[in-house]
Amino acid sequence: MNSLFIWGVGTLLVVAYIWHFTRQPAWHIRGMVYALIHVMYRLRFQGRSNIPSRGPALVVCNHVSFVDALVMGGGSPRPLRFLMDKPIYESKRLNWLFRMVGAIPVESDRSDPGNVRRALDEVSRALRNGDIVMLFPEGRLTPDGETHTFRRGLDLILRRDPVPVIPAALSGLWGSWTSHAHGRALSRWPRRFRARVALYFGEPIAPGQATRQLLEQQVLELKRQADEWGDNHPSESES
Repeated sequence: MNSLFIWGVGTLLVVAYIWHFTRQPAWHIRGMVYALIHVMYRLRFQGRSNIPSRGPALVVCNHVSFVDALVMGGGSPRPLRFLMDKPIYESKRLNWLFRMVGAIPVESDRSDPGNVRRALDEVSRALRNGDIVMLFPEGRLTPDGETHTFRRGLDLILRRDPVPVIPAALSGLWGSWTSHAHGRALSRWPRRFRARVALYFGEPIAPGQATRQLLEQQVLELKRQADEWGDNHPSESES
């Protein structure tokens, strides 16, 4: 009888988990990613409380490597809806995952006329639904480890949707096999593991107060602080 009861309770818990997963997959995936990045890296998070517990917001961050989204997604206390390149979004192996977490694909109008407008409309719908949208305003991986000029597309989003904007900065991923530090990213096998990686979130900028130039300055300052922490805690093992 006891075995039957335990089996029944176990089955009920599994069914309940599957039901909840199908209802809110982004929350469960965020938890899995959180565990994964803690295996991959030695992490330092700062300012996570700056992410609002509810309501819409925009998060902007420098772009260093192909695992930036993993660290950002796992480090945020709430699921993020990423604005991402359409060719990556349409990857045959990962498209199911991107769709499940609500990623928003964007492509240049030159390659896909009208796509930018559709992407901006989807960003607006997400924000008006109370979601947090995250983007890398440089529009590409850094080729030299430095933070480059934010693209003007950010201005369009800021004008359309005045919501709180949280600047963020990543440090510690430049030099990994997923960055362009040693040639094309992902073109060689990883040689370093358990890097010290820092993710700093700044204080929210009030709706309507953020500008592209201000956000770029904020991200640069946060990156300086994150780099300083990494310089003071050198590590031989990286990833």
